[in-house]
Amino acid sequence: MASSATPQGSLRQRNLAGPGKKNKDGTSAASSDVEIDKLVKATGVQAPKVSERDYKIVGVFITAIAFLTRFWGISHPNEVVFDEVHFGKFASYYLERTYFFDVHPPFGKLLFAFMGWLVGYDGHFHFENIGDSYIANKVPYVAFRSLPAILGALTVTVVYLTMWESGYSLPACIVAAGLVLLDNAHIGQTRLILLDATLVFAMACSLLCYIKFYKLRHQPFSRKWWKWLILTGFALSCDISVKYVGLFAFITIGSAVVIDLWGLLDINRPGGALSLPEFGKHFAARAFGLIIMPFIFYLFWFQVHFSILTRSGPGDDFMTPEFQETLTDNVMLANAITIDFYDTITLRHKETKTYLHSHPDRYPLRYDDGRVSSQGQQVTGYPFNDTNNYWQILPVQDDQKLGHHVKNHDLVRLRHLVTDTILLSHDVASPYYPTNQEFTTVSVADAYGDRSADTLFEIRIESGKPGQEFKSISSHFKLIHNPSKVAMWTHTTPLPEWGHKQQEINGNKQLAASSNVWFIEDIPSIPEDHKRREKPEKKVKTLPFLRKWFELQRSMFWHNSQLTSSHPYASLPYQWPFLLRGVSFWTQNDTRQQIYFLGNPIGWWIASSVLAIYAGIILADQFSLRRGIDALDRRSRSRLYNSTGFFFLAWATHYFPFFVMGRQLFLHHYLPAHLASALVTGALVEFIFTVDPVENDVAYQATKSGKKVPIATKRHVSARERYAGQSLLASWVAALVILALVAAGWYFFLPLTYGYPGLSVEQVLRRKWLGYDLHFAK
Repeated sequence: MASSATPQGSLRQRNLAGPGKKNKDGTSAASSDVEIDKLVKATGVQAPKVSERDYKIVGVFITAIAFLTRFWGISHPNEVVFDEVHFGKFASYYLERTYFFDVHPPFGKLLFAFMGWLVGYDGHFHFENIGDSYIANKVPYVAFRSLPAILGALTVTVVYLTMWESGYSLPACIVAAGLVLLDNAHIGQTRLILLDATLVFAMACSLLCYIKFYKLRHQPFSRKWWKWLILTGFALSCDISVKYVGLFAFITIGSAVVIDLWGLLDINRPGGALSLPEFGKHFAARAFGLIIMPFIFYLFWFQVHFSILTRSGPGDDFMTPEFQETLTDNVMLANAITIDFYDTITLRHKETKTYLHSHPDRYPLRYDDGRVSSQGQQVTGYPFNDTNNYWQILPVQDDQKLGHHVKNHDLVRLRHLVTDTILLSHDVASPYYPTNQEFTTVSVADAYGDRSADTLFEIRIESGKPGQEFKSISSHFKLIHNPSKVAMWTHTTPLPEWGHKQQEINGNKQLAASSNVWFIEDIPSIPEDHKRREKPEKKVKTLPFLRKWFELQRSMFWHNSQLTSSHPYASLPYQWPFLLRGVSFWTQNDTRQQIYFLGNPIGWWIASSVLAIYAGIILADQFSLRRGIDALDRRSRSRLYNSTGFFFLAWATHYFPFFVMGRQLFLHHYLPAHLASALVTGALVEFIFTVDPVENDVAYQATKSGKKVPIATKRHVSARERYAGQSLLASWVAALVILALVAAGWYFFLPLTYGYPGLSVEQVLRRKWLGYDLHFAK
C-alpha cells in the first residue's frame, strides 16, 4: 500500500505508457524504455538526486518550530486543567504504589509516572479538582506537561519524515507537516497532562515504520526488513497500550498487509511467483511482527502495572475480593466477617451502591402503561442506610442452629425486620421492565405456606468455590431466585412518586451480567466489641498474572461501554471534520483567560476539502477508465492509489468506526484521523501542482547527449521542458499559500489555545466563527 517511490530511478519506472502499449511512432513502450536505459548507462547520465541536505535542513527547522509552539508558556496556567484531574492523579497513584482503576491501558500513564519519578516527585498531590494550585501544592507540573509536549513536537517530525520516506517533494512534505505543526488542537492537547499526545505519536510512528518496512519488500527477511517490521509492531503496541482506539491503527496496517500478501500470491507478479512455503514464511513473519510481538508488549505494560500497584486504593471496588486479597492494607478484606444464619445484614448493590430496602407502601394497582401489579409491598433500592434496610438471613429448614455459617450455593430466605415479611419474587412484571420479575414481600405465614417456593433464594458467590464461606464485604454475590432462576437487579432510573423516587428492584433473566452483583456491607446484629469483629492480620495472597489481567480487562471493557451519559462538550463524529464545536478546558474569571480546545479551522477545512477532492479524483479516474480514457500516467496513478491511498485508508479507519460507538465522544478523538488527513493533503498538493522533474531530467540529458532516441521520447521531453519548471513553482506557491492561511488561523485562535492573553467581549465574539460556546462572550 505505501509508496516505495524515491526521487531517483530509471525512465523505465517513469514512462507514460503502460506495459504492452504503443508509442505514437509505432515503437513499443517497452523498447523505448530499454533504449533509454541503455543510453543512460552508456553516457553515464544519471537522474539528478533531490538534495537530502535540503530535506534535512527543513526537517530540523520544522522540528525546532514544533518544540517552540508546544513549549511556549507551558507553565501557564499553574493549576489543574480539565482531564489533568485524572491522568495527573493516576501518575501520583503509581508513585504511591496505590491501586487505582481506569478504562484506559497503562502505558501512557506509566510514562507520566516515570517523568514524576525522574524529578523526584513522591505523588503526594492527587489532582482532586480543576483549578487546584500546582504552586501551592508543590507539584512539578511542568515536568509532567513536558512529556506530551516532547511527543507532540516529535509527531510533527514523524509526519514530515513519513512524507519524505514516501518520496514526496519538499513542498508536499512541508504542507503535511505544517498542518499538524500549526494546528491548535494538536498543540492544545500536547501542552497538558493528557494521553492523546502519546496516542497520536505512536499512531504516526506506526505509519512511518510500516512505510520503511514496505520499501524493503524486495529484500525480504534481511536485517533491516526485520527491524522495521518489529518497530512497526512495537509502535502499534504502544498505540493500543495508551487507549483502545489504538486498535484502529492495527486495522490500517492490517489492511495494507492483507493487500500486500494478496499481491505476493499473484503468479504473474514481477520477480516470479512465490511458492506456497515461501508465502507461508511471509505470512508467519508478519503475524509474528504485527500481532504476536505487539500483544507481548501489551501484556508487558500490564505486568509493570500490577508490579507497581501493590497497595490497596480507590480501585479496589472495581475488582473481585480475590484480586483485592493480593493488595496490602485492604480495609474491606480486613473488615470481612463470616455470616451466620439468623444474622441481620444490609445488602448493597455493587454498581449503584444502593441498599436493598422495603417499606409498608405497596405497588399501585395499575402502572402508567396500564399493566396490573400484584399490589404487594414495595421492595426498592435506597441510597441511605436506615433500619428499613435490615434483613435477617434465614435457613430453608428452621432446624439450623445459631452459629451455623452460610456458604456458597446455600438456599436462604430474607426476612425484612421492620415489616416482618419475607422477600419474594414471582411471575409478575416489574414496574419498568415488563420482561423482568417483580420483587415484593409476603407475610411469614404465606412464606412458609402456599408461597414457600417463591421465597427461596440461592447465594451464588462470584468465582466462589463449593462450600466457600459467605462473608460480608469480601463476598460479592448474586441473589438468584430459586424457582425462576432470575437474579436480583437494580438500575438508576427512579420510580415515580408512589415509589418515593427510589430505585426499582426486579428479577433479571440475564444471569451473567455483572450488574447483578451485590455484597453484604454490615451485620448490625453483631455488637462492635463482639469477638466476631476482631481483625486478625491477614497474609497477602497471590494470583496468576493472566487471571488478574483477564479480570481487569473485563472490568475495563465493561466500564468503557457504560460511558454513555451526556456531556455538555461531547460531540458527534459528523461534526469533527468541519470543526463545528470544541471543548472548554479552563477559565479564569479575573483575567478573562480561557483554554478552549479547538482545531485550526482553516487547516481542518482545507484538509477535509482535500479528502473530498481525493475521493472525487478516484471516482473520476475509475469512471474514465471504464470509458476507455486513460488520463493519468502509470507513476501518478500508482502513487495516487498506493501511497495517497494508504494515507486515506489511515484517515478512514481512524474516523468511521466512531459512528458505531455508543460511548461519549469528544473532538480529541479525531486527532489521529486529522493527522492522516494532513498526509493526504500534502500528497494531493504534489499530485495537482507538480510534474515530475526527475523523469524530465533523465530524458532531457539523454537527448542532449547527441545520442539517437525514440521520437516519442523527444516529444515527451519537449512537453516536460515546458511544464516542469512551472509546475515546481506552482507547487511551492500552493504550499506557501496554504501555510500562510493556516498560520493566520493558528495565530488568530492562539489566545484560546495557550490560555493567554485574556480577550475582551468583542475579541471573543470575533472568534465564535461557528457559534463556538466560548466563555466571556458577554
